[in-house]
Amino acid sequence: MMINGRDHRIDFFRGLALIFIFWDHIPHNPLAELTVRNFGFSDAAEIFVFLAGYAAVLAYGKIARRDGLLIASVKIWRRAWVLYVVHIFLLAVLMGIVFFANSHVETRDLVQEMGLQYFLSNPQQALTDELLLRFKPNLMDPLPLYIVLLIGLPLVLPMLLRKARYVVGVSLALYLIAPYWNFASQEGGVWFFNPIAWQFLFILGGALALYGQDNPAVDHRPLSQQPLFLGAVVYLLVTGLVAVSWKWPHLHDAVMPVALGEWVYPISKTNLSPLRLLHFLALVYVVAKIVPHGEWLNQWLVRQVCRMGRYSLEVFCLGVILAPLADMFNALRGDGWAVQVFSALMGVGLMAVLAQWLDWNKRLGMAPKA
Repeated sequence: MMINGRDHRIDFFRGLALIFIFWDHIPHNPLAELTVRNFGFSDAAEIFVFLAGYAAVLAYGKIARRDGLLIASVKIWRRAWVLYVVHIFLLAVLMGIVFFANSHVETRDLVQEMGLQYFLSNPQQALTDELLLRFKPNLMDPLPLYIVLLIGLPLVLPMLLRKARYVVGVSLALYLIAPYWNFASQEGGVWFFNPIAWQFLFILGGALALYGQDNPAVDHRPLSQQPLFLGAVVYLLVTGLVAVSWKWPHLHDAVMPVALGEWVYPISKTNLSPLRLLHFLALVYVVAKIVPHGEWLNQWLVRQVCRMGRYSLEVFCLGVILAPLADMFNALRGDGWAVQVFSALMGVGLMAVLAQWLDWNKRLGMAPKA
């Protein structure tokens, strides 16, 4: 289903990634066993960054072509500034929630689990690091990454609109040196999501948005006769088996020889390991091939997920707040299976309500004035 040129499959998968990110950050949540991280080397973070690049280049590329690069750049940097302010506000809210929860949950140290001990031991330096995007407790890493990627987008957008393959080539070169270069973080650490590595996924998403619009290369042969598709499926099956085996060490030892394991591990998330990247690209390719436009996008539940994807950043911020609240709720209620599922589903419901309200508010603002 495409309306006004918008591919609602993109909205659906962005919304699904937000649900997965939320579930993955609730400790002991049974529904987290259903997320993509359990069935391969990549997870919802790759979906979020890739589709963020796709959506950003699609939106601001149109503005650049219509109104000029200067106007597009100003709008991009204005958006980055808004997200910077939101990041600071969100971090303050998150700390307030965690400190409050920690005083009510006696069985765990939520402050330590959320990475907020640094603020208690070094409050002045932590505040400075917060302003410099160096203080990033758990759940907060994706937003600073997106801010940095947005700030850099105007520098590559002109060439991306003209010669996307050159930009992808330079981006690939940066990705290859990422293990040797990262941004500084708190207490002498580095960013959990290395922007030098993750920019490649962002740029790939943007390049796909432009390439898919202008000249999509479609192989019309049956899928069983497409070597690239078959290779991607095999890779997904093999990596899925390895990922599932992590839960059972004996099975893992059977499917992963020691010598091969020494070469494969660790599968770095910080530097976007090539195995993670290849898994995600294979997943994108297979999904794009087998998930068509169609009436399934008109189903009620699917529409709610699509709406969440259209307002992904607002919904993501709400998820950051809801995850520790759900954790606190579960801890106070005994961490039973039913309680955990209830809190996880209730959180998704609240995220959907926010998206519904934002959509209604947008339509209200677009209504003609009497």
